[in-house]
Amino acid sequence: MIQLLAAQSPIETRRLFLRVLEVADAEAFRVMTDEPVITDNIHFLTTPFTLADAQRLIEGDGGGRDCFWGVWRRDNFTLIGTVGTHLKGTDEIEIGYWFAGSAHGHGFGTEAVAAMLSAIREVYADRQILAECRPENNASWRLLEKVGFRADGRDGQRVGRRRLVHSRSP
Repeated sequence: MIQLLAAQSPIETRRLFLRVLEVADAEAFRVMTDEPVITDNIHFLTTPFTLADAQRLIEGDGGGRDCFWGVWRRDNFTLIGTVGTHLKGTDEIEIGYWFAGSAHGHGFGTEAVAAMLSAIREVYADRQILAECRPENNASWRLLEKVGFRADGRDGQRVGRRRLVHSRSP
């Protein structure tokens, strides 16, 4: 039996606190996500991103194979982003993320994704970790490379995206 993503323990870094989003977080999640820079680039988000949309994503399919983690700043407990973790089949786990525009350019994404990768490796050591990214999304592509992802030459499952695979040593 696999350990479900929603059963993972919270994660703390120097500046951030990550934990599985709960329905009580839905309004903060809606506010953080309802930015065109986010909703225009994440294929499964609607514009506007409503409270019902936020609740639906947080609740997931109930199977525990998909999980959205909130990323809060530790200094002011503001929700600034999310990292999604998705079990794929029996041998892969996919991650994705988005951050509020106000959080861009401060290294929060790199810090959160690196912490999530470390946590994933502890629990799912045998799974390949992958991500998908549009090649023209330079900031996201650089973030993924910085934390150890490399393009594997394959198209992603989503139109216009390339698949990247995490190497254990960036």
